[in-house]
Amino acid sequence: MAQHHMEDSDMTLANILKQKGSFVHSMLPTAHIDAVVALLAEHRIGAILVRDSIDQLLGILSERDVVRSLAANGARTLEMTAGQLMTPNPVSATSGTSVVEAMEIMSKGKFRHLPVINDGKILGLVSIRDVVKARVDQQAYEVDSLKAYVSGGAHA
Repeated sequence: MAQHHMEDSDMTLANILKQKGSFVHSMLPTAHIDAVVALLAEHRIGAILVRDSIDQLLGILSERDVVRSLAANGARTLEMTAGQLMTPNPVSATSGTSVVEAMEIMSKGKFRHLPVINDGKILGLVSIRDVVKARVDQQAYEVDSLKAYVSGGAHA
């Protein structure tokens, strides 16, 4: 019985996407950076996916990529395209990837956004904030379960 309980608490990226939703902001590689910056600011997000016309993932473009280019290229950055600044072929996860595994992937790779892809289909995008929140919620649930078990066991 205890083992079944532990399986219930093993949260995956599918759980996060179920709560967060699977909508992902994306642009074509030909989009100009000024349009990307406007989208990031309007939706208060840190990254977008760069997709081709048949919805295949080409890359990811974060606000950090834009800032790095501004430092190197100045105002010319705004005339560049998403395809020029994106990180091509980004590391991705699947819906079955655990929250702990996702944290490790992001920590090792030193990035904050992780596309979720199953069989070439983009299911969503999770941020380090999403993953940390899910992990904290998972740990709080486990602590509450242990407290209930201990207090229930004390009265038995």
